[in-house]
Amino acid sequence: MPALNPTKKDQKRFLSSVTPKGLVLLNIVLLFAYFILLAFFFPTGNRILFALLIAGEVFHVWQLLTFLYTIWDTRTPVPQDAAFRAPVDVYITVAGEPAELVEETLQAAQAMDYPDFTIYLLNDGYVAKRDNWQDIEALGKRYGVHVITRQVGGGAKAGNINHALAQTGSPFVAIFDADHVPHADFLLKTIPYFSDQKVAFVQSPQYYKNYAVNEITRGAWEQQELFFGPICRGKNRLNAATMCGTNMVIRRDALQSVGGMCEESIAEDFATGMFLHQKGYRSIYVAEVLAEGLAPEDFLSYYKQQFRWARGALDVIFKYHVLFRKGLTLPQRIQYLASASFYLSGLVVIMNALIPLVFFFTGAVPIVVATMLLALIFLPYIFVTLYTLRGSSNFSYTFRSLAFSMSSFSIHLAALWSVMTGTKPAFEVTSKTKLSGNFLHLVWIHIAYVALVAIGLTVAISREGVSASIMANAAWAILNGVIFLQFIRLAAPERIDAQKPVAVTV
Repeated sequence: MPALNPTKKDQKRFLSSVTPKGLVLLNIVLLFAYFILLAFFFPTGNRILFALLIAGEVFHVWQLLTFLYTIWDTRTPVPQDAAFRAPVDVYITVAGEPAELVEETLQAAQAMDYPDFTIYLLNDGYVAKRDNWQDIEALGKRYGVHVITRQVGGGAKAGNINHALAQTGSPFVAIFDADHVPHADFLLKTIPYFSDQKVAFVQSPQYYKNYAVNEITRGAWEQQELFFGPICRGKNRLNAATMCGTNMVIRRDALQSVGGMCEESIAEDFATGMFLHQKGYRSIYVAEVLAEGLAPEDFLSYYKQQFRWARGALDVIFKYHVLFRKGLTLPQRIQYLASASFYLSGLVVIMNALIPLVFFFTGAVPIVVATMLLALIFLPYIFVTLYTLRGSSNFSYTFRSLAFSMSSFSIHLAALWSVMTGTKPAFEVTSKTKLSGNFLHLVWIHIAYVALVAIGLTVAISREGVSASIMANAAWAILNGVIFLQFIRLAAPERIDAQKPVAVTV
């Protein structure tokens, strides 16, 4: 099995790249050239398909432009006073995780090199009805740290934190999930930024130390590399760093000014960060791995994690109406909308995937254009875009991360449906090991797509032989099928080996 503890070089590679501005500008030129030709110069085929195609391309323009805007400058200096010190309450949030996992985080927290901090185990095991809640109390007693066990639930992780805020008093609060083990210099690297009284929170990467265990952990981490690499570093320039729930420090007064952690959203961190920005506070992202956690190791846990993130992010658009919230700057509105709207990409993926299927069964096309001409304008644009994505993350962005992102369209659609119907999902404690089981029911739509491609291609060839149009549409459909097969393989029961369960809050 690959080593679970990556080297410092591995950790830094996604945090050190700088994208040449010339490459960004070239990407913008090719993006608009492709879109303008596609939308205004080619003859229209089926009007409904054309409308779907252009709607998807408008979304792609938005995604790419906001990405390029964010990474334009990722080296903005952030002022700090290296001598600044203040008392810190360290919260380790627990909701039924095994005591041995919590113990590792607790030991690392106690070993932090900082003169004044107090550790609290925020034990939600009782209200979560976990059998081991008393084990956490015993653990705290053994290590001589405070344990705050809630007797009345509500608000999930946010409620747990808010309950502890009322019982503690240091001016700063560091928060770690039960599985995120802090480095010894965590507080030394984060507290100095609070010398600026307007800084509300300092966030460091959510790094997965078990990323090399299997294909799911690799895919989960590689998706994160783009976000915690160039995107988060670029957000520093725009005072729009994202609060990510763990591996962070918050100014108590600032947090209390917005009513504590947001208990109304399943992604309490994302919403709370937005409320703090709305109050005029600043945020800092520290581009250095200062704590190491665990990625989900089975498909079901990955699915639940991604659904929670998608569901919470979409609240920012549909519940909190980020574009109309007073107090946010225009760059902050753009950043929050860009981050949240990523989870609308599932709609675009399925729309684009259906276009070749419609052609196979009906012969209808969105535009009437020679295949070679379309390739002539599309290939330079997509090549430069992919090169920019990879280059911005120091070439850590992989086909697997692209496949995971695209295949997650079904998760995004489920989250969108939950938002639109007003369904409030529960905050769950999920496993991050390779659980045994059959998860194919979670990828039925991917399986159906692959089957329809095989049937549709047969129908199309029977109708008109092997034409250029069939070859072009088959290429897109087969590429989609290959990408979706990533999820189908990982959801199949034979891909999952039972291990000792390790449950953590995600």
